[in-house]
Parts: sequence; C-alpha cells; structure tokens
Amino acid sequence: MRPLLIRVLDSSRASRAGRVAAALALAAASSVLVTSATTAAAPAVAAEAASGQRAHEHGWFTSWATSQQHLSSTPLRDRSVRMITHLSQGGDALRVRVQNTFGDTPLTVDAATVALTDGKSAATEGAPRTVTFDGRRTVVVPAHGEVWSDSARLRTGAQGDVAVSLSVSGTAPAGRHDSAFRTNYLTPPGSGDHTADASGDAYTETTESTYLVSAVDVHNTRLRGSLVAFGSSVVDGTGSTSCGPGCERPGENLRWTDDLARRITAELPASRQFAVANAGIGGTTSAATCPGNGDSIRGLDAVSRLERDVLALHGVTGVLYYYGTNDLANRCDADQILASYREVFQRLRDAGIKVYVTPITPRPGYSDQNNRDRHTVGTFVSTWNDCTGTCDGVLPFDQVLADPVKPNSINPAYDLGDGIHANIAGQQGLADVISLPMLASSAARR
Repeated sequence: MRPLLIRVLDSSRASRAGRVAAALALAAASSVLVTSATTAAAPAVAAEAASGQRAHEHGWFTSWATSQQHLSSTPLRDRSVRMITHLSQGGDALRVRVQNTFGDTPLTVDAATVALTDGKSAATEGAPRTVTFDGRRTVVVPAHGEVWSDSARLRTGAQGDVAVSLSVSGTAPAGRHDSAFRTNYLTPPGSGDHTADASGDAYTETTESTYLVSAVDVHNTRLRGSLVAFGSSVVDGTGSTSCGPGCERPGENLRWTDDLARRITAELPASRQFAVANAGIGGTTSAATCPGNGDSIRGLDAVSRLERDVLALHGVTGVLYYYGTNDLANRCDADQILASYREVFQRLRDAGIKVYVTPITPRPGYSDQNNRDRHTVGTFVSTWNDCTGTCDGVLPFDQVLADPVKPNSINPAYDLGDGIHANIAGQQGLADVISLPMLASSAARR
C-alpha cells in the first residue's frame, strides 16, 4: 500500500508555518507522505517528494479533473455528497482526490465510495465500492490541503461515468467548482452517511456545482499519458450545453475536451491512447497583474494554480493552454500576458511536459488596443508554429471561432450568443481542429 499523500496548498489566508506544522502533525500521527506547494524555505524537498510520488506510480493517469475555485456559501453538515465524474479513459482500478483548498479548518471524511453510474440520476449500477485512505475509511483533510485515496478495484471504460460519494461529519467547509454542466447530488443536512446506498433516494438535493472531489485517476498500463486543458471559461465548458435558443443539453459531456477525448478513443491506435483532464476555471486570467482582476479570481491565475491543478495530477505529458481572453478584458497588455506565458511554459517544460497553446480568440468587445495586443500574443504563439521555441505546438482555436466576415467576432454558427463562448457546434469545431498526431507525440515513453 502506498503512503497516503497529503499536500498543503497555497493560500494567503493562513501562515506558511501554520500549514506546515499542521501537515507535519498529521504525518507524525498517521505515517503519511507530506508535500508542500507553499514552503519557500524548502522548495527542493517539496519538488523531490512530488517528483518521487509521480515517478513510482507506473500506470496511474488522471482521467477526470475539476479545479476548486472557492468555498460554498453554506458549509456541509453531517451529510453525504455524490459527485458524478466522467472519465476520459478507463482502467482496472481508480483513486480519487479530495481537496480542502480554501478551507481554514480541517475537513473530516468518515466514509467514501465509488460506483459505476449512467450519469442520469443519483442511483448507482451495483453496490458502491468502499474507498480507503491509507487503509482507513476516515481521513482528515487539513486546511488548505488535499488527500489522494488508496486504489479501489473498479473496472471502468473510456467515457464512462463514476459516482464518487463522500460522507462529511460535523460542520465543514465545502470547496467547490461552480460549473459542473451536469447535476450532482447531496443528502439533507444531518442525514449522515449514505455513501453505500445504491439507490439515489436519500440524495434529495441537487447542485450544478462539484463539491470536494477534484480528480479521479485510473490505473491503466496501456495509456501513454494525460493531457490537461488549462485555462478559463472556454476550457471550463461555458456554452457546452447550448444547442440553440431555448435548447439546453446538460450532462451530455459536450465540452471540447470531452469531444477531444472521444476522438482520441476512436481515432488513435490502442498503443497511443491517453487521458484528458479539464482544469478550467471561468473568469480567470493567465497573469496575476491585470488591473481588472477582482477578489473573486485573486489567486486563481495560471501561475498561482499551476502546481495544484496541473503538476499535482498524475501521468501528465501535455498541457493544452487556453488563456488570455480575460487578461485583455481585465486590462492586461501583451507584455504582461507573455510574461505569464513564459513563466508557466518554462515550469511545465522543466517538468518534462509539452505545451500546446491557442492564440487568443476573438471577442467583439475588445478595444483597438486589445486587438493589437491580441495580435502580438498571437504572433508570438504562431511563429514557427511553436511559440518561437517556448512551447511545442499551436491549437488554432482563433481561426476556428473567427467570423470570416468580421474576424474580430465569433462565427455566428458557433456563438453562444455572448460573443465570447462557443456553443455545442463550436465546441466540436474546436476539438476537430486539434492535430491528434501532434498530441500523440507527447505520450510518455514507457
């Protein structure tokens, strides 16, 4: 059994010393492996622990992810949550990540299960399987921290749905990702542990957000890597449920990342398969320094969340980088955007991860100066098709979405209606333009 990994994440609301002390206390109590993304005094130790964790986990790949962005306004109290996760690839076992990124107090999970589901209700297909943490059913997730579960034997397939259920005891903060683009489920406050229920009857409350669960790994030795889509709302999936005026299709997994995962399964040979994980958060920017960045996205820029939302995942061989549209809207210029690009890309390449970048996509609300800056960033990204040596390839999303008549606007056929986001047809168009041979070149050599 591998040691339970507890990570203490960055947060300006708690002292580094306090976070590290809490993690060390937990380690002493339960013989767990502790890494820290925040301890400036010992970055090499944290990096060594993290790289060692990745290096000794042959066959494990992150197949689904979502990025926490804040705490829910209502804490969880003695209740269960059932989150539906849609896997890009399957395997013979899985494990889950539980995060307490923004919580100032510990989170106690006293039971956890996984089960196959059709994704259409809270019911599961067969009895849920118990999930443990270092052999125990109960785990305490420290403030600003995360834990990965032990391996759970559950055979899954590509594009399959898995229900992850957690029982939270006491009153605890609830880290969440706002936009699940599907329905997830909760039992009422005070109802206790219903994680073992195959029936969904106890899960009487619904939410369109994702709570606590932020990643699912699968064990599959035939996979060659995981690709992480990293960016703002177009990565997150805004528009992916819209099929036209008055037409919505939630829960059908129609983001461009979902479409890409299906293309990989259908079009690449068995020896070149890899997973796709989504690390999008709506409204965020690549650069932290944009004058228009408000409190709601502070600390969620690309540099700040790169470690927890990309590098802490498993088997990552490539990143699909889609950032910049909000930077321009929030009054960042090309120099600020490119400075953040260079920092992120260098960290990824230092980790042996390839980087594929889309030029900033059109937006009719941009000023003339915004469009000049967009052109500057696009020229940097597209020169020699490889970011002038700073990244490994280009995703031409700007060309797909541009209106052929008004190139600073989105093609009406692909426009959600806000001039920014792609509808279902546009999501498919984005997925279709990606070169699979280019992405396959990022696959790990094993």
